[in-house]
Amino acid sequence: MQLDPVLLDRARAMRKTPSPIEQKLWFGLRAKRLNGIKFSRQVVIGAYIVDFVCRSRKLVLELDGDTHAGNEAYDAQRTMWLEAKGYRVIRFTNQEVAANLEGVLVAIGIACGAPSPNPLPNGERA
Repeated sequence: MQLDPVLLDRARAMRKTPSPIEQKLWFGLRAKRLNGIKFSRQVVIGAYIVDFVCRSRKLVLELDGDTHAGNEAYDAQRTMWLEAKGYRVIRFTNQEVAANLEGVLVAIGIACGAPSPNPLPNGERA
């Protein structure tokens, strides 16, 4: 499947101008700093750009800041689509990362050790 060039350009731009909270979390994840696991940031998956992804563990990390308020339905739809593709999605608020980066990294490390969800046939939900 060919990736949308507009989304790819947007993801590149987002990587060049991360928010302070994204920078803080990225510092803990980059260069395999978390248990030797590779993460990437601002990655296009289908029609979406995810904040962080560990492809080998099929784990997506999303940071929910002020811009997510009022977008709960969109976020839920996006999560369902990613889960149907076999990804597990974990969300953290900006406040959680700012106040407790160590705890967030521990939670991510635990999630990396857990198996990824298997999508149901035809994208059905349990």
